[in-house]
Amino acid sequence: MWTKIVPVTALLASVSLIGGTAYAAPTTPVGGEALGSRGLVAPQGVKKPPKSEATSYVIADVETGDVLAAKDAHGRYLPASTLKTLTALTLIPKLDKNRRIRPSDNACNQEGSAVGLSPKATYKVDDLFRALMMSSGNDAAMALAETNGGLAKTMRDMNAEAKRLQAYDTVAKTPSGLDKPGQSSSAYDLALIARAGLANPAFRGYIATKTANFPAPRGHYEISNHNKLLGRYKGMIGVKNGWTSKALGSFVGAATRDGHTIVVTVMRHEGSFWDEVSQLLDWGFSVRGQARPVGKLVDPVPDAQAAPRASAPAGQVTPAAQPPLLNDTAKKSDSSNLIGFVVIGGGLLFGLIWLGYGIRRRRRGGSRA
Repeated sequence: MWTKIVPVTALLASVSLIGGTAYAAPTTPVGGEALGSRGLVAPQGVKKPPKSEATSYVIADVETGDVLAAKDAHGRYLPASTLKTLTALTLIPKLDKNRRIRPSDNACNQEGSAVGLSPKATYKVDDLFRALMMSSGNDAAMALAETNGGLAKTMRDMNAEAKRLQAYDTVAKTPSGLDKPGQSSSAYDLALIARAGLANPAFRGYIATKTANFPAPRGHYEISNHNKLLGRYKGMIGVKNGWTSKALGSFVGAATRDGHTIVVTVMRHEGSFWDEVSQLLDWGFSVRGQARPVGKLVDPVPDAQAAPRASAPAGQVTPAAQPPLLNDTAKKSDSSNLIGFVVIGGGLLFGLIWLGYGIRRRRRGGSRA
């Protein structure tokens, strides 16, 4: 039986400390009250959105941030490989794309989908991002995390980026999206992450690439993009699909027509979602500018600290590291708790309040993510 992760709503305004930066936690559904509904939320006066078998979805206008329709927008589910959008968005500004690395045995032996990294070869960070977003390489995800200073640091960075975006339903436990207890995201959060990614030229380039040559110990081989709508749906520009046996199907897709971009996110789909996503995109293009939005994709929090760039020379080859395997016991993410500060009266006395995100059912098992 599937257990949905139910968020805990704080009665008092609280502050989350992630990576040294404070972020106010919401007390109402992010993006608007209507988005707190678990059912379908659609505008009046226009045709209804096409039927979808997805448990949760969001259709939004990227330019305006208008949420055109949604179903259980803030429902927290396992994201599978759609979480790689957060990995890429977090690490692209931090890593020099021309830096060369030699992946560890740990990275090369990650379970699930892989691009086929070898510890005998060296790769540019640019190659690894391409493998991450095109071929959904779990090995590439771990290699990038190790290059960023290790798994624990990368998880802190990813969760800090999620909070900066106000993606409060998202808790990252792996860089690949492989299922792990406590990991979650929502259709709304995936739309926020995709919107931020589409504003990044490098991110946009990776998700739009259909085929590319990838290095091998000897020569190269061709990799292709797993997004089946690239080249098939008019105006499709990317983003990312995912699947595990427990998460089921998930997808984030964006397309541009007549200068306007629509993003659709679906989560927990039991079958093939490609045709449904195409229909949801068509509907979004048909009603944008005509329908009253049911919510809003919020902007990142202001005055966030800029992510530092890597200082390693481009020509340097980073030696293979051997951190603990992904399934080993790891330090808990800084995002697993919220620290609330309550001002009492007009004084300066602050009380420390720990708030849990909610009961999360433990999940095991692996699949391709």
